Amino acid sequence: MNLFKNIFGSTEPERANSKVNWRALTDIGQLNEIVNESSAKPVIIFKHSTRCGISRMTLKQFENEYELEDLVTPYFLDLLENRDISNEVAKRFDIEHQSPQLILIKNGRATYNASHSDIYADALKRYI
Repeated sequence: MNLFKNIFGSTEPERANSKVNWRALTDIGQLNEIVNESSAKPVIIFKHSTRCGISRMTLKQFENEYELEDLVTPYFLDLLENRDISNEVAKRFDIEHQSPQLILIKNGRATYNASHSDIYADALKRYI
């Protein structure tokens, strides 16, 4: 079974072994918290499809280069489990839905977003 998961991926949360201290984004009400939090400290949302190999590779690359623990509060959004939240993120922050996608929220607004091969922790630093 492990071989199957390694080849085709898993729908299990992939952030368990991550050095990023992800907060799960599982409730639309959390978006209000994110807006409020972002006034004191920037927030990032990583939108991830657990069935997409590109999304999985991008997530692992981002986590490997991540050194922002004191600079941002990171949220992880599983698109397959929380499509309604993903749609609300796009609507509320006036951005086009992508997957994978990294969104930076500052003072209640999306100030930066990147998708697919443009997601890099080092690039994000410039916008914090």
